[in-house]
Amino acid sequence: MDKNKKSAQLNAAQQKETKSVINALLQGKNVTNEPNRTGTLDDESRVKVLSPGMMVFKRFVRNRLAITGFIILVFMFSFSFLGGLFSPYRQDQVFYRNEYTLKDFAGATFNKEFRTVVKDGFKFPGSAYGSMILAYNNGKTQFDADGTLYSFTVTNDDFFRITEFETLSNVTARKRLYSYEHVGDFKMSDAMSQKFEEAHQAGDDTFEFDGKTYNITRDKLNVAITTAEEIALASPRVYDPYQKEDAPVIASYGFRFAFETAFANGEEKFTYNDNNYSIDKSDNLITVYLENGAEKQAFANISDMIVNAISPDVFVPVEFKNKVRQAALNKEKSFEYALPGEENIEYRIELVHETYNIKRQTETHLIDMYHAPDEKHLLGTDMNGMDVMTRLMYGGRISLLVGFVVVFIEMFIGVSIGGISGYFGGWVDTILMRFIDLFNSIPYWPIMIILGSVMDTMEIDPYTRVFMLMMVMGFMGWTGIARVVRGQILALREQDFMVAAEASGLSVRRRIVKHLVPNVMPLLIVQGTMALGGIILTEATLSFLGLGVKYPIASWGSIINAASQPFIVNNYWFIWIPAGILILLTVLGFNFVGDGLRDAYDPKMKR
Repeated sequence: MDKNKKSAQLNAAQQKETKSVINALLQGKNVTNEPNRTGTLDDESRVKVLSPGMMVFKRFVRNRLAITGFIILVFMFSFSFLGGLFSPYRQDQVFYRNEYTLKDFAGATFNKEFRTVVKDGFKFPGSAYGSMILAYNNGKTQFDADGTLYSFTVTNDDFFRITEFETLSNVTARKRLYSYEHVGDFKMSDAMSQKFEEAHQAGDDTFEFDGKTYNITRDKLNVAITTAEEIALASPRVYDPYQKEDAPVIASYGFRFAFETAFANGEEKFTYNDNNYSIDKSDNLITVYLENGAEKQAFANISDMIVNAISPDVFVPVEFKNKVRQAALNKEKSFEYALPGEENIEYRIELVHETYNIKRQTETHLIDMYHAPDEKHLLGTDMNGMDVMTRLMYGGRISLLVGFVVVFIEMFIGVSIGGISGYFGGWVDTILMRFIDLFNSIPYWPIMIILGSVMDTMEIDPYTRVFMLMMVMGFMGWTGIARVVRGQILALREQDFMVAAEASGLSVRRRIVKHLVPNVMPLLIVQGTMALGGIILTEATLSFLGLGVKYPIASWGSIINAASQPFIVNNYWFIWIPAGILILLTVLGFNFVGDGLRDAYDPKMKR
């Protein structure tokens, strides 16, 4: 009895001492170094006191690599999801810069061809012009073009007056026998026939009837009665207005005919549309003045040089054209001139195949591509003129979002199919496992490449493309998780607690949800964390190949796609290296965290 009593007292003392130790620990006191303690709360006792979640947390915290990975991921999420809120730019904002470059402003050449002006209501086609020049070179004054007869007169070898003949009647004349073949609605009276026959027998080329003059053209035995009207003129001179609004008048047939006639006759004045004009010739330049009483206003400049601006909206003043002509004659390389509203600037002349190209420094609005890093753009700009730092921030959102959404889809499909297969077993397990084997035989990368090409062909919206990409990646990658879940549930369903749950009458759904899934969750967390890095790499690879995220949406993979061009790799490190570093750090961070969680959930880990 005394022995039993002493044993009971000793047990009571030990229990009391254990309670005091626990209270001391809860109060934060250190009891391990006290010399009078007969017992301490060792690792085995601590396991019984702390919750499983706390033990996992403590193991995770003790893992330095896991903490490093966690810090990296916190930085990446902050950079991607919070950085865009503080960035002063949008991800699709294009930046521009102004540069002064030597660009073509105008072109000039000395005119060596006749320039024709046609009277309103008439036509003088290019074929007729060619026939006229050929007839002129052969010493003829008449020519035929497209069935129409023309003639011309030349004054001073530079002013052509072109006449068109209209045939009224073709006549066959044999001695005194005449046969008339009228053209169109023309009808010849007996009196007119008599006038024609008299003129023809006399050898005249014209005759008059009822106040009109008719022409007689002869070709061997065939004779034609025609009318003639001047329809065009040709001259090598170039007309330039002093005022832009006067250009239609100067380009008209009437004005040029009046000037050319007066100039050919050596006259110094002419009249057109009730306006009086005077001609001043000096230094091989002809100036036409509009006279208004005693006042004279420069109206047109006539020279032998064509000067036109490159842009049709720019009006080039006559003074500028004269500057160009004088510089060309003097073989000068440059000259200075101030256009209306502009400062005096230098123009350069380059002679290329008898054409003078006039260039000047022009302010150009260019996309600010490949801008080096500075205080405005910390990582410079890319090939589209967009801020690289901002693109990396928004690109991180897409890359991380793709990773998490794809993992969620894989988890949902894998846990569902793997859980059903592992729990029910038998023929259900056999069918589902063979389905997984069949699904695994589908080649992953060819399917993704084909899908990317199809979306390119269909021109899918970039945002819709991202969601389709996530769905397909998730649907193609669930089989590994399904196998892991099946194997885990096959082992768990034979445990005593599952036998007890089945014996207590719990439904199948509650047994799976309340007992199996919580026991599988640690493994799923580890699997998902480890898979995130691989998914981000897959998305980056697809975007690098041009099959993933498309412009203007950014992802780290689409940004690093610039590295496919050797020119950018060698000269613009700031475009592709930062994106590569972010991908590297993110994948390492997920791998470190996944390794830490795996070790923390491992029941064989040292407590």
